[in-house]
Amino acid sequence: MPRLDRPVCARCLLDGHAPDGCLRHPGDRVHAAWLYEERLTQVMHAFKFEGRPALATILAEGMAVALRDRPRPDVIVAVPLHPVRRRERGHDQAAGLARALAHAIDVPMLEDVLERTRATEAQSGLGPRARRHNLRDAFRVTGASGLRGRRVWVVDDVLTTGATLHEAMATLSRAGARPQGVVAAWAG
Repeated sequence: MPRLDRPVCARCLLDGHAPDGCLRHPGDRVHAAWLYEERLTQVMHAFKFEGRPALATILAEGMAVALRDRPRPDVIVAVPLHPVRRRERGHDQAAGLARALAHAIDVPMLEDVLERTRATEAQSGLGPRARRHNLRDAFRVTGASGLRGRRVWVVDDVLTTGATLHEAMATLSRAGARPQGVVAAWAG
């Protein structure tokens, strides 16, 4: 699977600008282990929708190798899935991936620090503008004192338009954290 050797900018991606090479938005950097292509699409589909959460360990091990030259985080946080969506899928793919990545690089994962405040429409059927609107104020931080000044990797599975990670990282940034997004793949 093709590796991605440079971060992409969630804000530029969301705004329709070239997301790679951005130096203007350091708080919106996302590090993806791979480009989202056919083979990885099959793996991610099985992981998210076919009840194969154990694939998180395999993906996280590959992510740890791909991201080994990135600045090490103090903690890892998952982009939260709303409880309704978690019940539908039977698992929270971002949380499973974050837990496995935290284990692979021996960094603590903080659970229940970032929470989704409302159920949002599924992002997959929405365009960039609708995704941004859909996620506005969709997250909040609880227990922010543990985040102030800390480098936080915000883990999700796939970066598409950048809306989810941009909103999650902005929420953490307002709480004093120094977030960077980390995903298995970028659907560039």
